[in-house]
Amino acid sequence: MEQPISPSEPSPLQLRGVVVIETALETMPLAPGVYRMLDAKGDALYVGKARALKKRVAAYTQIARLPERLRRMVSETVTMEIVTTHTEAEALLLEANLIKRLKPRYNIVLRDDKSYPWLVLTEDHPFPQITRNRGARTRKASQWGPFASAWAVNQTITAMQRVFLLRSCADTVYANRSRPCLLHQIKRCSAPCVGRISEDDYQNLVDQAKAFLGGRGATVQQSLAKEMEEAAEKLEFERAAALRDRIRGLTYVQGSGTVNPASLTDADIIAGHQIAGSTCIQVFFIRGGRNNGNRAFYPTHTKSEEVPEVLAAFIAQFYDDKPPPPLILLSHELPEQELIAEALSIKQQSFGASRAKVELAVPKRGEKREVVEHAATNAREALERKLAESAGQGKLLEALAVLLDLPTPPRRIEVYDNSHIMGTAAYGVMIVAGPEGFDKSAYRKFSIKGPITPGDDFAMMREVLERRFGRALREGTSEGPGWPDVVLIDGGAGQLSVVRKVMEDLGVNDVKLVAIAKGPDRDAGREWFHTEAKPAFQLPPRDPTLYFLQRLRDEAHRFAITTHRAGRSKALVSSELDEIPGIGPGRKRALLNHFGSARGVKQAGLADLESAPGISRETARRVYAYFNPGVRLDAAG
Repeated sequence: MEQPISPSEPSPLQLRGVVVIETALETMPLAPGVYRMLDAKGDALYVGKARALKKRVAAYTQIARLPERLRRMVSETVTMEIVTTHTEAEALLLEANLIKRLKPRYNIVLRDDKSYPWLVLTEDHPFPQITRNRGARTRKASQWGPFASAWAVNQTITAMQRVFLLRSCADTVYANRSRPCLLHQIKRCSAPCVGRISEDDYQNLVDQAKAFLGGRGATVQQSLAKEMEEAAEKLEFERAAALRDRIRGLTYVQGSGTVNPASLTDADIIAGHQIAGSTCIQVFFIRGGRNNGNRAFYPTHTKSEEVPEVLAAFIAQFYDDKPPPPLILLSHELPEQELIAEALSIKQQSFGASRAKVELAVPKRGEKREVVEHAATNAREALERKLAESAGQGKLLEALAVLLDLPTPPRRIEVYDNSHIMGTAAYGVMIVAGPEGFDKSAYRKFSIKGPITPGDDFAMMREVLERRFGRALREGTSEGPGWPDVVLIDGGAGQLSVVRKVMEDLGVNDVKLVAIAKGPDRDAGREWFHTEAKPAFQLPPRDPTLYFLQRLRDEAHRFAITTHRAGRSKALVSSELDEIPGIGPGRKRALLNHFGSARGVKQAGLADLESAPGISRETARRVYAYFNPGVRLDAAG
């Protein structure tokens, strides 16, 4: 924790902040709850929880006892807001939710906006499908997870197909099969689509798969071994061989994985390592006795925060939107560890868990200690790699500053590019890079609104820059970390002149403008660079700064292409359904998934529409009435 600095005379701004806090204290209760300190713009500076709000917040009025960081926070505080809760554990959950959503400057913040994939077995079809899901559930299904990545869940699905022969095709594909697909030929599907397996036998495979995913792999293996022996005794050698292959696959699945401890069924292993004020946290997901992968996190915090404090804040925010497992193994004892365990137990209840108790433990010996040490080693190695990359990135930024005559290495570089096909599905994009590499959370997409002549790249670039910088100027964010030092454009002198004109019209004159044009025959390595201060120039073919600029340009191009393709695919699936009042993207997706196409929806009867998953009776009647305007609904039903 930060140590208080030696007392000194408070500044006028600090005294103003103290007055704000003292005014709020006059009506503040002693109840548990969460408090927020807000700046002049209404943005959250800090979110905290307390068992007794009035006692906790009163500490901020003792300005001489606060560390410098909290003094700055008090000086910026213009107003306070509080929310009372029934218990301190509920306050902890609310605090974590608000920190993750508001990202206050003075909190330890987990910057993790990604959702996690889950393995899913559908339950609304006679022959359930095995697949993966990310985000909210849209179908009735059982699910297992989370998995650290799409790769991890795909590997598990492949293994499950090999062992349990479950179908992975969509219901629309399944309904239109007339012969077995390739997966049946390579023995990864039992082909229920063409009647190669009965519903009862397929359900038996599903039950075995659920038992395996629930951690009862040994029971499943014994059952398969017994079936194989019975088949051999009956001289059913082909069936016995098929069961033997499934047993081999099951043995492989159970034995794979770096961290696969026999003593753990459902647990997360969380370890932190800190170097020079930077922290890496590694999380390993163990579900059903299997390793579902791991992921590294780098929370933002001040250099004075120690690993236990960072871990405590991380855990509260990490489980804000996902169910915690019954056991979490840690590398460090946490402050308020019992309170965090109580809060996570409440969180587990909210997800409908049958066991509503979460244990936090720091193992001292045995296999559990070994897996925690393995996670800690991964955290240390990942942090060392990241710091080494940052150091290399720093040298590249220093070289770029020399090349472009900048007074200091750039903290933020923005790169712009466009993508379209003859003016259709036109998008502009912005990517951001800095001392930590690419900042993907800052990437932006701009759907070109026009009117613009098809293929007019200059006009597209003008619109993107006017929208990006015009908005920043209107919102008063033209200073600080969100303002670029360098703007890099994919293009030549023409693009540079367009950019310069836009910036002049907006009154922006503190950003270095650079255009990178492909060399003769579009030869990588012979690019020409155009800036305002010097004639066009080239860099030596093996110059590290050249590679760095190429990488920036290529990343912008990649992001532009993927954005354009996604937009084009979205446009291709637009249909008559878009014209029906009250049919949004979610209901449209549900209809298309169930009926296969807009034409299938159009031809469906009212009863079929009402039975579609995710479609209410009112919505079904609205859709039917749109496609059948002359038919009375009571007659249709």
